[in-house]
Amino acid sequence: MRIGGATLLLGAVASTAAAPAHAHLVETGFGAFYDGIAHLALTPADLLLVIALALLAGQRGTRTARWTLLALPLAWLAGGLLGARAAAETDLPLWTTLTFALAGVLVALDARLHLGAVAAFAVAAGLAHGYVNGATMMAGGANLLGLGGAVSAVFCLLAILSAQVTTLQAGWTRIAVRVGGSWIAAAGLLMLGWLARPAA
Repeated sequence: MRIGGATLLLGAVASTAAAPAHAHLVETGFGAFYDGIAHLALTPADLLLVIALALLAGQRGTRTARWTLLALPLAWLAGGLLGARAAAETDLPLWTTLTFALAGVLVALDARLHLGAVAAFAVAAGLAHGYVNGATMMAGGANLLGLGGAVSAVFCLLAILSAQVTTLQAGWTRIAVRVGGSWIAAAGLLMLGWLARPAA
């Protein structure tokens, strides 16, 4: 099918008049709670952080996984409630990228961290990501039920993945976890490079 010059010109003019897109909140049509779940699934920095922390906690054993399962969602909720009070949408791409990249590096190295260190990292990362979630979701028209959906998704994903990793015994499965961590770290490095690019 051939597109005429007038159609192309009309499309170009229409694209310049488009309103800015606020892509932080996805409406599923099922309500605010499920919008919050979708928000986690469609926000790469958040999703990669939860996966990396689940792998890290699982590597360190059942006790660490349980404490991380308590620490991360609670910190995410606390950060989200603080972010919800922010006057405007807040985005911290450097900090959210650094957290998931560092978590990926720790998984790739199979770092022998103490339980307290993993839990403290989970709290710090949860506060940062939760704060951004709260600020962006409220600015996008969500309510606290949406934040509850995001926190519930964090809890469920963390519980399932960390529990699976704690059961791994075979050497090749432990290596596969480390490879997964290295991919997350690589994604973080690519994102940091993109953030450091010169402004156009």
